[in-house]
Amino acid sequence: MTTTVSPTQTAQAFLTDLEQAIAHAQDTGDVGAVTDLFVDDCYWRDLVALSWNLTTAEGKDDLAAMLTATLPTSAPGNFQLEGEATEDDGVTTAWYTFTTPVLRGKGLMRLRDGKCWTFLTSAQELLEFPENKRTRRIKGAEHGVVPGRKNWLDRRAEHKETLGITTQPYTLIVGGGQGGIGLAARLRRLGVSTLVIDKHPRPGDEWRGRYYSLSLHDPVWYDHMPYLPFPDDWPVFTPKDKMGDWLESYVKIMELDYWSTTTCTKATFDDATQQWTVEVERNGESLTLTPTQLVLATGMSGIPNIPEIPGADTFEGDLVHSSQHSGGAAYRGKKAVVLGANNSAHDICGDLFENGADVTMIQRSTTHIVKSESLMREVLGGLYSEEALDNGIDHETADLIFGSIPYGLLADFQIPAWNTIREQDKEFYDKLEAAGFMLDFGDDDSGLFLKYLRRGSGYYIDVGASELIADGKVKLKAPAHITEIKPHSVVLSDGTELEADLIVLATGYGSMNGWAAKLISQEVADKVGKCWGLGSGTTKDPGPWEGELRNMWKPTAQQNLWFHGGNLHQSRHYSRYLSLQLKAREAGMNVNVYGQAPVHHLQ
Repeated sequence: MTTTVSPTQTAQAFLTDLEQAIAHAQDTGDVGAVTDLFVDDCYWRDLVALSWNLTTAEGKDDLAAMLTATLPTSAPGNFQLEGEATEDDGVTTAWYTFTTPVLRGKGLMRLRDGKCWTFLTSAQELLEFPENKRTRRIKGAEHGVVPGRKNWLDRRAEHKETLGITTQPYTLIVGGGQGGIGLAARLRRLGVSTLVIDKHPRPGDEWRGRYYSLSLHDPVWYDHMPYLPFPDDWPVFTPKDKMGDWLESYVKIMELDYWSTTTCTKATFDDATQQWTVEVERNGESLTLTPTQLVLATGMSGIPNIPEIPGADTFEGDLVHSSQHSGGAAYRGKKAVVLGANNSAHDICGDLFENGADVTMIQRSTTHIVKSESLMREVLGGLYSEEALDNGIDHETADLIFGSIPYGLLADFQIPAWNTIREQDKEFYDKLEAAGFMLDFGDDDSGLFLKYLRRGSGYYIDVGASELIADGKVKLKAPAHITEIKPHSVVLSDGTELEADLIVLATGYGSMNGWAAKLISQEVADKVGKCWGLGSGTTKDPGPWEGELRNMWKPTAQQNLWFHGGNLHQSRHYSRYLSLQLKAREAGMNVNVYGQAPVHHLQ
């Protein structure tokens, strides 16, 4: 009689064997019994739990090296299956929990024929320093008669008056957008003194100041902030001013220490004191801050790329970078040229057309286009949607599922969905190409997410501008670039001359380490190296392969300097791991980093 083994039994057997093998490795130093439980083409992605880093071991040799280095101090154990395992197409998938001597973790594993294919270990909570929530929340009031009592407002005002003046924050976050304030909220829950500084007068003004018609292209289920999800009736695509109001409210509700109208002008690190000296201008006043940790949360992008085009100084119209374009209302009946063909370029072309401008897009290289509804249906729907919620997958669960896919396998997971989109939307793509638009689906047809991870550009989530191009309502020149600017026109590489009252340079941004060069020094920026990108060897993402995003949310080659950014999903998810790393250092825990970023010497 044949006995059928259920997926749950298979998963439980693996966890039992794994725990025994790890215990043996800790006793003997031999990790062979652990690696024997994995298939040859295995992946173990660790988010802080073992490595105090974000790192992925690929293959048995890489896995053996990581385990040999981390098991003596991380000592993971107490592996517990969580819920029922599932099986699909020969792959068993199961959630589990675990602990180390210092933290509680959660993971997701995928097994093939009883051996592990992908294994995620993620830190969720420090055992000695849990978040101040639920039964650990503060009382908020002291009952009884207390002479000279100070109420909440008094205490809050006193704290604001002293932080950064007579007391110093442990962590200073430069950048008060969704990334900076989401991280600050996590650090506050962990009891880490944190100050956020931002150049704008109010939280959310970065969004309010953008062009009139802007809204998020990602759906609401993908975009929640830490701890405070959007209400159930929130729009699917958040308008920019509504987003600005939400961020301002978030700062107040989460009681964050936030300095508006504050610009960081200079930062230097003292190896002897292990502190930063940061010069800031706050409402016209010069101040000096001395935090221990410095986080640049200036978005995933760096300083705007402004190409040097001959004759630019002679132009008598308006010449702006896309980040400076506030709206098309002033250009009704005028001629506009937009250099670029990615998200911002499309949005700005649509905005200008709606306002009655004569618009021409200049496309220099291919662009990946996906309809918003197709992205939601085929790519995001299984994780971030009402249907996913109905199936018990909230955004935090979805974050871990998505995070459990190693970057080295992401293309394999994504390509089928993008092939489906290309087939279903063939008429749409054919129409665009017939208009002369140059399309791509990424270097390996893996679609939007890998293109975004590899270089952060080269795509557009279509919310209407593509139809304008396909129908000829927004004119197109492709392939082309601007070779000269005259007082009232631009000259293109094909010899065409276009009249122009407005030129928008939708030419993207540099690496985030450009901010390090500006605020700290070029030497430190070169030492850290590039931020973002996987080293995939594709366009704009030169090798070597790194397996994780360069320098994001993890220790860099410059001590006590961190980079935090990305879209709302990434900022939400990875702020957890960055906050745990910062708290561990603030608490004086023994942090042994595996896979420390190398020191670069860029020229």
